[in-house]
Amino acid sequence: MNQSIVTLASGKLRGFSRSGVAAFLGIPYAASPVHERRFAAPQPPPAWPGIRDASSAGPAMPQGPSRLELVMGERHPDWAEDGSLTLNVWTPSQALSDDSPRAVLLWFHGGGFSSGSGGWDWYHGAHLAELGNMVVVTANYRLGPLGYLWLPEIGAENLGSQDQAAALNWVVENIGYFGGDPKKITVGGQSAGAFSSFQLAAQPASRGMIKRVIVQSSPWGLEPQDPELAASHARKYLGLLGVEERANPAAQLRQLPVERLLVGYAELARAVAGPGSVAPPMYPVAGGPGTAQNWRQTVDSGLLDGIDILLGSTRHEMTAFFAFNPQIQGLDQAAGRAFLESIYGEKAVELYRQHETRLPQAKPAEIVTAVQTEQVFQRGAVELAHRHTERGNRSYLYQWDYLPEPDPASLGATHCGELPFLFGNFDSFQDSPMLGEVPERRTALWQSFGGALANFVSRGVPGGDPEWLPYNARTRNEPQHFS
Repeated sequence: MNQSIVTLASGKLRGFSRSGVAAFLGIPYAASPVHERRFAAPQPPPAWPGIRDASSAGPAMPQGPSRLELVMGERHPDWAEDGSLTLNVWTPSQALSDDSPRAVLLWFHGGGFSSGSGGWDWYHGAHLAELGNMVVVTANYRLGPLGYLWLPEIGAENLGSQDQAAALNWVVENIGYFGGDPKKITVGGQSAGAFSSFQLAAQPASRGMIKRVIVQSSPWGLEPQDPELAASHARKYLGLLGVEERANPAAQLRQLPVERLLVGYAELARAVAGPGSVAPPMYPVAGGPGTAQNWRQTVDSGLLDGIDILLGSTRHEMTAFFAFNPQIQGLDQAAGRAFLESIYGEKAVELYRQHETRLPQAKPAEIVTAVQTEQVFQRGAVELAHRHTERGNRSYLYQWDYLPEPDPASLGATHCGELPFLFGNFDSFQDSPMLGEVPERRTALWQSFGGALANFVSRGVPGGDPEWLPYNARTRNEPQHFS
């Protein structure tokens, strides 16, 4: 392992090189969101003297346990507010010295806007950077109440989304020091990170910064949060914390220990959760900073014209949320139909019937899971590809079909299941039931899926064998399947 040093306007960084890839971790892209900067828009990071060590990722954002631990595996983050607004860069070692700038992927993690970290080993970008001969960047952003409490009167407006925009600005300004091409930036992410990437690309302030977008398993059935609902949740949250809304709530919130903020958030989540809901109590609010009103309107208004999009979903997305939920697993036919009716109204009967016909041996829980997979994730991905393509743009659509072996929880091709095959970090998923235990299949599938997405970042076309063709709005061709 060799040391690598780069010099930015804010100071020098010492990273390390291994196997042809240089890594620079824990780089501040914004000032620590502490004290008066808690619940405030991100501010530029201060410069540092000497050489800053960039050999390890910064702390994760403060957060509670992930609801997907049973699918992805447990993580017990060493979280802290101080020093948490950081990003990580992996770049081919040669890119630091040659004159051939590489394409760049800025990738945001998922976690329901409540958990996750760009610095976790799941998302280390060395293998992907090597596979694609490109620069990979992952970033933290504020989560839960610290990122998505809706109190515009104190400046708390989609702060996590504002962090993501700040990370993009940092990449545009600094990625050239790492051998990246600021004119060839793809923004991507999975789940909440996919939702975020789409919204970030649609912002007028991002125009000209983003060339392509990768959208993995975005919950299209989940619209940006209604401002009135967000305000209602904020009031309930303040009440749970004992914060007086009329008596300078900003000062009170900034004085509370972050642990109390997290406990209050967990209490709020339990209080407002609907049966089987995938929506967190706080997430990007429609019309607020960094978030448009509606993804259909966003596409139809041309805000993404000129930007190539690669997007898709997994075959069994909702098993990640429902497989371990006793309320869902205990549904009988009448309760299953009633559950869907509470979401879809009169459409529920037909939706249940359609999926019951397609899955004649399925239990009610499996039918409900299939309906929600289609309605929350799959249907919107196809519709977006169609709308975007009809406007003269290129869209590439995929479906993840890999089935883990063994699969005792019957997860199938579940939400998050493609992540090991994007980053190639299989050793980091050893406690993850979504991966299975068939190592001989992994490398080829990683090279196929990860390689296709890397080609899209670098060249704008995923390639593949068979060749991955753009979505055709006239023929409505099948997505590219990966199994």
